[in-house]
Amino acid sequence: MGQIEFRYAQEKDVSLILFFIKELAEYEKMQDQVTATEELLREWIFRRNRAEVVFAVKDGKEVGFALFFHNFSTFLGRAGIYLEDLYVRPEFRGKGYGKALLKKLAQIAVARGCGRLEWSCLDWNEPSIGFYRSLGAGSMDEWTVYRMDGNLLEDFGKE
Repeated sequence: MGQIEFRYAQEKDVSLILFFIKELAEYEKMQDQVTATEELLREWIFRRNRAEVVFAVKDGKEVGFALFFHNFSTFLGRAGIYLEDLYVRPEFRGKGYGKALLKKLAQIAVARGCGRLEWSCLDWNEPSIGFYRSLGAGSMDEWTVYRMDGNLLEDFGKE
């Protein structure tokens, strides 16, 4: 793998963030679900500070990214980090970049006093599941994720 560097995204990186999101969606066969735009990312990541992005950089080129935000554990009484997306470009997979990105997030979590680092993984994504298990991460099989979005969220939220 050689020397890898990390850098936090800056507002000028919005198009690169969207590029990584779209490439991840293509890998997950979910391109039709991407409604993010550069303006939305700029608003929510950089103006409202609701998420952060770290890039893995090799020889001056961004080879992967992690998009994350803070959540909160009432049981622990402190914040955690929720990893929304971890993606390494296909030509750089299997070389330790994904592990390095997760390790960087773990370091960020520890430095910030967080109690946990969590993420979700699609059930069919066996390569990623195997990777996460190889790191010692455990699945939360007794928990099921529920979601409201789109029209359902809007309708439910009406007074």
